[in-house]
Amino acid sequence: MILVYLLAAVLITACLLWAYFTAQRLNRLHIRTDSARQALQAALDRRAVLVGALLPNAGEASRRAEMIPLEYSRFLQRARAEREISELILQHGTALPDSIIDAATRVELAHRFYNEAVSDTRNLRTRIAVRSLRLGGTAPLPEYFELLDTDLLD
Repeated sequence: MILVYLLAAVLITACLLWAYFTAQRLNRLHIRTDSARQALQAALDRRAVLVGALLPNAGEASRRAEMIPLEYSRFLQRARAEREISELILQHGTALPDSIIDAATRVELAHRFYNEAVSDTRNLRTRIAVRSLRLGGTAPLPEYFELLDTDLLD
């Protein structure tokens, strides 16, 4: 009988430890996703500033893009504003300043890092055990940010 109690205690302890470490990992993934989102916003803002300063007729579009924060509720608006900036870059032709090309490359990298962080977080958050134990807490499920022009300067 004591062996059954001991086995039950070990099993319960193992489940509690798994839940604790999974919640910690999920917390770190959310922090990583938030950091990647902030880095993506900084890269998008930097590109918008450079495009507004260096390309004619792009000032208004870059200001509009900068005014839209990169929040989950405004992803579509920001993507549309970024698309407008990309179209202005394409209209300029192939003789782009190096700083704009560098900024566009940084946007692509930040976009890729952000979507990878979202993918990792969503993969863990959508597991049945994690959802049923509510290990994600009250944090919103992160969303992918789709840039409409990822192959802009190829």
